[in-house]
Amino acid sequence: MSRDAEEFIPLPEDAARAVSGPSSRHAALIEDAFRVLVETPGGGVRLRGDAAGRAGAKRAVQTIAARVGAGAEVGEADIRLAISAGRTGEPSAAGAASLPIGRRGVIAAKTAAQGTYLEMLNRCELVFGVGPAGTGKTFLAVAHGASLLLRGEVDRLIVTRPAVEAGERLGFLPGDLTEKVDPYMAPIWEALNDILGADQLRRRRDKGEIEVAPIAFMRGRTLNQAFVIVDEAQNATRLQMKMVLTRLGEGARMAVTGDPSQVDLPNRGDSGLAHAVGILEGVKSVAVARFKAEDVVRHPLVERIVRAYDADAARQAGLPATPPAPTV
Repeated sequence: MSRDAEEFIPLPEDAARAVSGPSSRHAALIEDAFRVLVETPGGGVRLRGDAAGRAGAKRAVQTIAARVGAGAEVGEADIRLAISAGRTGEPSAAGAASLPIGRRGVIAAKTAAQGTYLEMLNRCELVFGVGPAGTGKTFLAVAHGASLLLRGEVDRLIVTRPAVEAGERLGFLPGDLTEKVDPYMAPIWEALNDILGADQLRRRRDKGEIEVAPIAFMRGRTLNQAFVIVDEAQNATRLQMKMVLTRLGEGARMAVTGDPSQVDLPNRGDSGLAHAVGILEGVKSVAVARFKAEDVVRHPLVERIVRAYDADAARQAGLPATPPAPTV
């Protein structure tokens, strides 16, 4: 690389540290992705390389800086997403709605799709979040609901999901009713614990401000002044979906999340998620956020797994396959 093929990007110290990362791991990922040299001499970031590489790396650096500016943490998953934004030229999602909440500090969108999702949750009474695992659909819905609860905009946070994931029936599991139900609800409790912390979660659960229950427990209820999350909605039947959607009472809002490709019902055609999206999209105060494989924010292998399954499904349907994700 020629020494004169360089560009200096002025940045605050905390943003420059985030670009470098622990033991310069973040900088190494950017260097490998764009074939540039990344240095943080103080006061910003210096990029050395050809014009195309510098342009992509600059977009990635600006995405990271915007996330730091929003007060959010930056980990390796965020660096990979910034690199993806640098490659595609898509705008950063870091300036989208962020949630100052609980022990996590600020929870901010990591992808453009997440930014759109958070904006929809702020704007609409009923939001469907549809897409593959690992895209943050449930976590962001829980974080949004928790923020509404902490600000006093709702009185309760209610999370419900069908208890069919492993194929067992509740009556066959040992223990009392709570002990039978909790294994199905474990992912929700983990998200709430991560967002609020164990002490606050326990206090609010004991006061009845947070409730996690199977979808069947919603029948006959009217949910007033609550934020309701219907998780794993692809495993709700059409009748269950209609039932839970019509539980909304005065001052209530709802998020419905699920992955239509992971239906565990005996009859996949009975899934209520795709049916509900199909008949309600376009209805006033209803929004649909769609996530794709490139929005996966878990381990980078998860995106490649999702793409491989999508490609296999496309082959079986005789459709063009989704191109493989570039490695970072």
